[in-house]
Amino acid sequence: MSNSIRSQETPSGVPVAITVVPHVHLMAALLGHRDELLRQVENAFPESRITVQGNQIEVIGPNAEQIARLFDELVILLETGQTLDAVKVERTLDMARENVRASEVMGTTVMKSSRGKPVRPNTAGQKRYCDAIGENTITFGLGPAGTGKSYLAVALAVQALQSKKVQRIVLTRPAVEAGERLGFLPGDMMAKVDPYLRPLYDALFDMLEPEGAQRLIEKGAIEVAPLAFMRGRTLNSSFIILDEAQNTSPEQMKMFLTRIGFGSKAVITGDASQVDVPGGRSGLVGLEAILGDVDDIAFVHLTKRDVVRHKIVADIVDAYDRAAEKDAR
Repeated sequence: MSNSIRSQETPSGVPVAITVVPHVHLMAALLGHRDELLRQVENAFPESRITVQGNQIEVIGPNAEQIARLFDELVILLETGQTLDAVKVERTLDMARENVRASEVMGTTVMKSSRGKPVRPNTAGQKRYCDAIGENTITFGLGPAGTGKSYLAVALAVQALQSKKVQRIVLTRPAVEAGERLGFLPGDMMAKVDPYLRPLYDALFDMLEPEGAQRLIEKGAIEVAPLAFMRGRTLNSSFIILDEAQNTSPEQMKMFLTRIGFGSKAVITGDASQVDVPGGRSGLVGLEAILGDVDDIAFVHLTKRDVVRHKIVADIVDAYDRAAEKDAR
């Protein structure tokens, strides 16, 4: 337990925990405008009573120690220069319920974007995902839209390139026609597949200034190409990201996985509920049963709790999940 937390009991045996905030000036940011963040915590634990006096927060009730640890974690985030809002407090609440330290998750900086903004995991699932990428040669990041699968993978790839752990980054995804036809798009083959690769460019340009990214692309240090261009190659000393992997065929997935050479790391991202591949034969579906026991390969499952876009995205994912469960019944 933190040194800033004291635990005891009332004469009737009800748990009591007191958090001492080390700096009084942090109290306003901790409690929120008109105590809105304090009320958010109170609403999450209605069986406990929270009292604030000076720089001390006293909690009485069955969740006293858990709530005290929650405030302690929020104080640590403030001390590292982060700001608190309802979304960040909600994520911290989720982690507290799972006995995960928010300061260890949100205090990890992968790198800084071109605008100087720290890129970091925002949920326990995202932290597991980043750790798995660091510890394994091949990592599968599986989950719904908005969970940061591609964004964090690109950030880790740029960090690896900048620290000279790899010599180049290879970004690829299958050019699957989801309602559109490639032949109707103007230009040569690269111009036709460019719209399919645009999400990877967007993430890349957020990490590096467009001019800097373009220079690295021209030098060959960063390659963005459709999956079909991977055939017949062996990729050494590379950080390879295969995005939208649910739209690969089983043959394409095997082809891609056997391209990985010495000194390379691969991240495969996808959402098995969004298969657009013709005939529904996805190279991602069922793959964990085949490769789950292979050393140096990790499968990380992200959920709606890991969605870090607008709250409505998590609500949409939740609504679709409920509809799928209803259909299954």
